[in-house]
Amino acid sequence: MSGIAHIRMDEEDLEAAATYRNLGNGHGQESALQLFVNAKKKINDIFRNIGQYVCEADKFVRDVSSSVDITTLVSEENIKTVKGFREKIDGIAEVLSRDHMKVVFFGRTSNGKSTVINAMLRDKILPSGIGHTTHCFIQVEGTDSKEASLRTEESDEPKSIKDIKQLASALSTVKLSQNSLIRILWPKDKCRLLREDVVLVDSPGIDVTPDLDTWIDKFCLDADVFVLVANAESTLMQTEKNFFHKVSSRLSQPNIFILQNRWDVSEMEEDIEAVKQQHIERNTEFLADELNVTDKRSAKDRVFFVSAREALASRLNCDKGIATPERILLPGFQARLFEFANFEKEFEVCISQSAVKTKFEQHTKRAHLINSEIRSVMEEAYTKSLTLQDEQLQLRKDKSERLNRLDKQLDSLTSEVKTKIRNVVDEVERKVSSALNDEIRRLSLLVEEFERPFHPDPMLLNIYKKELHLFTEERLCQNLVARCSVTIIHTVDFMLCHFAERLGEILPAENKQQLLNLIPKRDFEIAYRLDCRNLCAGFREDIEFRFSLSPTALMQRFLGIKGHLQDLSAAPNVVRGTVGGDNNQPIPLRGDSDLLISLLATFASLTSRSTLGAAVVVGLVAKTAGWKVIVVTGALYGGVYLYERLTWTSKARERAFKQQYVDYASSKLRLIIDLTSSNCSHQVQQELTSSFARLCHHADVTKSNLESEIKEVDKSLSVIKEISARAKTLRNKADFFDQELKGFVLQFLSHSGL
Repeated sequence: MSGIAHIRMDEEDLEAAATYRNLGNGHGQESALQLFVNAKKKINDIFRNIGQYVCEADKFVRDVSSSVDITTLVSEENIKTVKGFREKIDGIAEVLSRDHMKVVFFGRTSNGKSTVINAMLRDKILPSGIGHTTHCFIQVEGTDSKEASLRTEESDEPKSIKDIKQLASALSTVKLSQNSLIRILWPKDKCRLLREDVVLVDSPGIDVTPDLDTWIDKFCLDADVFVLVANAESTLMQTEKNFFHKVSSRLSQPNIFILQNRWDVSEMEEDIEAVKQQHIERNTEFLADELNVTDKRSAKDRVFFVSAREALASRLNCDKGIATPERILLPGFQARLFEFANFEKEFEVCISQSAVKTKFEQHTKRAHLINSEIRSVMEEAYTKSLTLQDEQLQLRKDKSERLNRLDKQLDSLTSEVKTKIRNVVDEVERKVSSALNDEIRRLSLLVEEFERPFHPDPMLLNIYKKELHLFTEERLCQNLVARCSVTIIHTVDFMLCHFAERLGEILPAENKQQLLNLIPKRDFEIAYRLDCRNLCAGFREDIEFRFSLSPTALMQRFLGIKGHLQDLSAAPNVVRGTVGGDNNQPIPLRGDSDLLISLLATFASLTSRSTLGAAVVVGLVAKTAGWKVIVVTGALYGGVYLYERLTWTSKARERAFKQQYVDYASSKLRLIIDLTSSNCSHQVQQELTSSFARLCHHADVTKSNLESEIKEVDKSLSVIKEISARAKTLRNKADFFDQELKGFVLQFLSHSGL
């Protein structure tokens, strides 16, 4: 084609130019890039919330695993799975925060790739001009800084934007290698594209190097859109086709736009429409038939005829608020500016939709999978916690019923035991009382068995009495032991075994042997505590010789003790005698003895007054009976006295002493029969009660254990309920995030037509 012609436009052309210039400069359009921006914001919010959710789930499974009693709620495998999800979510969130829409421009040398990018950025950022100008890859991305800068792969140290011509220009002597990347950080507030997470990558001409595979692997695999900048003055070259064949072999259906640049030069041709149709057909065949990335109808919408030079000039002047010089804009520029704006619109829609799919679809699926897995873990934990909660409630119910039943059985057993103890105590009291009565009646025989030297000397007699006290007490206790203790101890042992068996019936089987071990192995002994020494301390013996036919003895025999003599005058027909020295029983006398009683009373009265009275009595008897009778009677009386006096030996004194002791001790022992029997029964009661209390202590321990177990169950129930509530909440959160992810798919992925 010929060079550029400068044509003066008439007023009508200028008016139309003003209309198209506004549209072609990209003003007043609603950006399609907001789809990606909004999707990125939404997906980042979702993943930030899911990240917090995974942290909660991870803390939950770790808390559950630290609880010894409920480790079965979450398996070790699920714990590791949730922990792994936490790392995955963190990694995805980090990737999402860096995700952007990436478009790579390719084409042969001097086709205007850098000029197209500058026009889209509305500023001369990249080096451009005639010939091979771009020597390496240049990536333009936005920065929040007010100042532009650039960075190279060799160093992250910011460099001045003015160094771009030296580092990237093929005309520079300090240029970088073709596989190098220069990152230009351009302020976002200067460019709408950069503000909306678009990254533009300029490339060297694909016809200057054979190392296309390296370019594709290094710079193209994460690209969302490829823009082939072709020269409208020539047809699509095989070099360009070969490059995109390689791209298509590595990427599944890449999004490709074809810009037929420098279309302003073609305006001078006469057959412009035929040339345009030729370009459309060849480009459509390339996209639809050769690359098979779209159909023919859609392929036509991917081919644009533009002039990047005019678009850049128009936009630079428009931003400065001045009119574009007429020599720059050739006739028909309105259509080319509109075509460039239409390209940007379609490009923005395509890159936004493509980026949403390529950047977010896989992450959304992974998030959905992770969310589903965690929901399964929470659902399993929740279900198991409900089952465990029911088991614990049933266990608590069983233990409570067992405790209540044990209380009732213990109360019933205690009442039964008290009754049995009372019966045993009464029986022991009767047995001891009966045995002690029998022993008292046999006390004379027992005392006769006491063989110690007897001497009437007071000092020796005191020793004799002490030893007799000890002997009597010892033998009485031995006899009581022989008659009572064996039976009583056997009864006590039998009752204790019975108590243990009855208690064992209401306690767990494993406690029965322990109960038997609690029965005391020692032999129970009953202390009778007669204490004859203190009991008979008031005994005073009378072993002086007493003639049995002396007047005093006769009067005491017939009349009783001295104090009763006064009753004779008041009751001449009744004489009170003594039986056993203790009990006074009235003894009736026959009527023919009245005279004798009168005489004896008179005699007693006289003798009690003076010796003269005795002489008077003797005289009266002698006068009445005669002296012969008196002499014979006196001889007999003296003989009897002499016999008794000669037979009053130490043995006789001992017999008298023992008889007096038996009479005295019997009277005293009868006084303590009730006390002794009560004391023995109290000992039995104490033994049975204390032993049963020791046995019941084990039941109390069992009750205490049951109460402790119930408290532990309540504690476990509280923990399980808390875990169940947390698991349910986390499960519901999983459902919520599942709806969030589905909403994201419907709002963005489905909306984008993907």
